[in-house]
Amino acid sequence: MSAAGPASPQGNSRPSWQKQLEDHCKEFSLAAPVFNIVSDRRGGRTAWSSTVTVAGRSIAARYWYDGQYINNAKEDAAEVALMQLKAQTLSSTTYPGQFHG
Repeated sequence: MSAAGPASPQGNSRPSWQKQLEDHCKEFSLAAPVFNIVSDRRGGRTAWSSTVTVAGRSIAARYWYDGQYINNAKEDAAEVALMQLKAQTLSSTTYPGQFHG
């Protein structure tokens, strides 16, 4: 057993982006994120990506993936969503004694 804590399926101790996004939503009383898989026919192959709906917004993953890597598309969408939510939280949250103008 590792001293760093439980490992994620990726083999490191960082929780998945999907888990981090779920935790963020719980912390800020937002509805749980809803992932949608999207596909695009490209020549003889199909490319796969994901969107995630959170806080009333649909946020797309940055990249397209081969079908066997659909979870990577969900991770990508979760990362983008989490970064946007954190940036929004930082810009709209005021803390006592800070950000006086």
